Amino acid sequence: RRIVRGLLKELGHAMVDEAEDGAVALQMLNQQDYDFIVCDINMPNMDGFALLAEVKKSERLRHLPVLLVTAESRREDIVRAAQGGAAGYIVKPFTRTTLEDKVAAILQRLGKAAA
Repeated sequence: RRIVRGLLKELGHAMVDEAEDGAVALQMLNQQDYDFIVCDINMPNMDGFALLAEVKKSERLRHLPVLLVTAESRREDIVRAAQGGAAGYIVKPFTRTTLEDKVAAILQRLGKAAA
C-alpha cells in the first residue's frame, strides 16, 4: 500500500487515501468522493474481487473505475476482473511507468487530465 500510495503521489495525485482491507475501503468510499480505486486482490476481511462487486452494485459508486493489483498472474483472475467490471489489472511487481500508464488510461476514459 505504501509503495502504491507513494507512486501515485509522485505522479501528481495529491489526494490519496489507503485502507487496510476491502471492508474499510468500502466504508471510506461511501463517506467521501473519489475519482478511481487502486485495489489489491489479496486483502483480509473483504478481498479485491468482493470490493469490486460491492462497488459495481452500488448506485453511488458504480461509476468509479477500479484498477486491481495482484501478485498472481492467473488467467482466470484476469478474466474475473474484466467480467466484474475492473478498469484494469496490474501484476506485482510493477514499475512506476506501468502504474502511470494504467492510471493515465483510466483518467483519459473519464475525460480527466492527469493531475
